Amino acid sequence: MSKKINSYNLGFPRIGENRELKFALEAYWGGKISFEELENTAAALRRRAYELQSGFDVVSANDFSYYDGMLDMMFHLGAIPLRFADISNSQARYFTMARGDETHTSLSMLKWFNTNYHYLVPELDEKSVFAPNADALKKAYDEACKFCKTPKINIIGPVTFLALSNGGLGLKDALFGKLLDAYEKLVCDIAGFADGVIIQIDEPIAVCEPDENVLSMLKTAYNRLPVAAKGAKIVVATYFDHAVEAANVLCDTPIWGITLDFVHGKENLQALKALDASGKTLIAGVIDGKNVWAADLDEKILLLEQISRDFDKNRLVVAPSCSLLHVPYSLKNESNIAAEVLSWLAFANEKAKEVELLSKIFFDKELSDKDKKSIEANKIAAHSRKTSQKTQNQSVISAAKLALDTASKRAESFEQRIVLQKKALNLPLLPTTTIGSFPQSANVRAVRKAFKDGVISKDEYEAKIKEFIKECVEFQDEIGLDVLVHGEFERNDMVEYFGELLEGVVVSQLGWVQSYGSRCVKPPIIYGSVQRKAPMTVEYAKYAQSLSKRWMKGMLTGPVTLLNWSFERDDITKEDICAELAVAVRDEVLDLEAAGIKIIQVDEAAFKEGYPLRSTKKKAYEEMALKCFWISTSAVKADTQIHTHMCYSVFDDIMDTVEAMDADVITIETAKAGNRLLGVFKKVGYGKEVGPGIYDIHSPRIPSVEEMRAQIDGILEVLPASKVWINPDCGLKTRKWEEVKASLINMVEAAKIARNKLS
Repeated sequence: MSKKINSYNLGFPRIGENRELKFALEAYWGGKISFEELENTAAALRRRAYELQSGFDVVSANDFSYYDGMLDMMFHLGAIPLRFADISNSQARYFTMARGDETHTSLSMLKWFNTNYHYLVPELDEKSVFAPNADALKKAYDEACKFCKTPKINIIGPVTFLALSNGGLGLKDALFGKLLDAYEKLVCDIAGFADGVIIQIDEPIAVCEPDENVLSMLKTAYNRLPVAAKGAKIVVATYFDHAVEAANVLCDTPIWGITLDFVHGKENLQALKALDASGKTLIAGVIDGKNVWAADLDEKILLLEQISRDFDKNRLVVAPSCSLLHVPYSLKNESNIAAEVLSWLAFANEKAKEVELLSKIFFDKELSDKDKKSIEANKIAAHSRKTSQKTQNQSVISAAKLALDTASKRAESFEQRIVLQKKALNLPLLPTTTIGSFPQSANVRAVRKAFKDGVISKDEYEAKIKEFIKECVEFQDEIGLDVLVHGEFERNDMVEYFGELLEGVVVSQLGWVQSYGSRCVKPPIIYGSVQRKAPMTVEYAKYAQSLSKRWMKGMLTGPVTLLNWSFERDDITKEDICAELAVAVRDEVLDLEAAGIKIIQVDEAAFKEGYPLRSTKKKAYEEMALKCFWISTSAVKADTQIHTHMCYSVFDDIMDTVEAMDADVITIETAKAGNRLLGVFKKVGYGKEVGPGIYDIHSPRIPSVEEMRAQIDGILEVLPASKVWINPDCGLKTRKWEEVKASLINMVEAAKIARNKLS
């Protein structure tokens, strides 16, 4: 451990180059393989990850997870909710907490700060007890020692763990002392793994504008934990924004080092002098761990030199800005991306090489011929990206600017619109619908793959998709849903699908990123000026509407979500990118309306998660997001009803903005959170219509009619029936048909009972 550390990785993707973990997990859950076979796949994935990180001086021993790092932390701390205590088998308990079963609802799920990764929410209360156990960590460390120069242990820090729990920091007085005791025991055990072992304790809560309460907790925790760790090197990891306030506090604690994000938190430069005086090690996050653009190495060297002017270079370590979990695995097998654009990109494997190369340059190490060629290629690519015509379509840029300058709400007020909409649509009280997608069966995926691989023609493909749509519409008609959807069988993902159809956007072949558990997404890459090439959804919407006398919803992804769930350009402002997307969505909305689609849903599932973590940056984001939603939706006629959907968002602090979006109907996720969220809508006097999710689609369990009736009754205690829609809490694509059919039949029946009771 005495060797100088020049490079450091906070974490690495765990799903594998070809989503091996996803398929193994789903095979295990389906009873097709044993847990031992799942373990063998996981071990092979870890070995491969260690190989790809061989250029780092320090890598994580336990950044691998079968589902989620927060869930793992609950097990390390022994923080298991009592409602799962009846499950004696550890593996069964782990996956039941994540996914639920016939008798247990799963833990709630929320977004990890401003990323598209979901974490499972710890369930804590004043009576919670902890039973820390480092056995799993020791097993991971011993394995890593066989493959790595210097493995470290990653754990989520006590302040972040408590803040992200269901009780939040309101549990501080009752629980923080007990929680710190558990952490002391855990780090003490970890310290016994090896002399001077590095323990990375993640405290991203430190970048969220910490108040005096949070800063006091950080000070208390990191005065105690390094002492308990008995010579281990404690690194407090912060990322996603700046942590100047926390860094100033941590300077006076006995931690060994701190990680700071200099990509998304340039303000961290202000913390350098105090950190330097404290003698700490600084792990400088200078390679973007959240986005896919290749670093301009010349610019990064200038940044490191700027840092080293105020911080001793001998205690400086080069690193990504955060865990590489948030970017795809490798560019190795990407053959469909144009060579010029490909040269602008770097996934996790390439970012690992960038850190290695950057540390060699900065610390004046010998460069191989391969290194020199890589440096030259980097210079060429950086120049190409800055000057390419792909990024500078003036007609697109001008149209987006005009749209921003003239953006406004719809001409008619909601009160005027809703009268016209109710007359035109003639829907019953408590109308039933779904969020949009229906199950993506193996047959559906096979048809899409056959078309993609050229096995079937476009005409054959479209005919097959229409068969799936027909079956889906007939089912919805049969069970009596009031507003139907076409099922989205042509769509691989709600963002990826549109990314494939927009100019200036490319979708990778294997650029998968874990969203939660086995759920992976392939974010589009916005590399240039964005515009719609042709209508994207109109023909399938028209066909679906022709099959039923009931109303069909047009289904689109909104511009803010397209932005937040893509890898966006980092060379122009988010506002400019979002405006280009908004113009493209607006054109599609108007074409759907012209085709006779009277209800159009513009999903903004990622509206909240795009919020900056600092309040000083929130106003500009809100203005951008509202303008772009208005650009997309405000040009329709008054009797066309605009829906939007938001999921896994905490709306308490943005209700004014949600109201200002001016959607006629908003559908939201409330099934896991009870009706707490609805209370927020009532408190602020939300005036539009609301579709609270009445059952959790992320679990395979089928809720009964009685359970859904109780959920509806709870909703009607908070909101007037005249403003309520009945729907699941999210899209149904990840569920099996048998689960969906039974659940929707029960949902429609529950709505009918509630409707009859009211009438």
